[in-house]
Amino acid sequence: MSKHRYPLLLCLALGFIAVAQAADTRTLYQRLGGKPAITAVVDEFVSRVAADTRINAFFAATAADPQRLAAFKGKLVDQICEASGGPCKYRGKDMRSAHAGMGVTSADFDALVEDLTAALDKFKVAAADKSALLGVLGPMKADIVTR
Repeated sequence: MSKHRYPLLLCLALGFIAVAQAADTRTLYQRLGGKPAITAVVDEFVSRVAADTRINAFFAATAADPQRLAAFKGKLVDQICEASGGPCKYRGKDMRSAHAGMGVTSADFDALVEDLTAALDKFKVAAADKSALLGVLGPMKADIVTR
């Protein structure tokens, strides 16, 4: 092999690596693993919230009623699915109406985000995808926190 082929091979190899690392064109929904993966994260998230003494009182009535709990989880899945670019449509209340009169504080909201982050971590969601999802959901804080 001539000495000129090595730089060419190196350039080709680096080119293939660059193409492989090029911007991922999949939606966040696809990178998260689609609806089955979102459903698994929501199940874990809701379990964590139910065990979190800082905020579980907000969800006690929902957690105690299996039908209400299933509907709640379904709405969360649809909300995350839609927010991440998936095909789902969230049909629940807007966040301001859903949380009216609850007296949610910033600390309560932050505890909820910690529980969601822990659920995402359990399923080893990539840091960039986790940040992207939290970035999409984060602006809801203004409509949820009332105290």
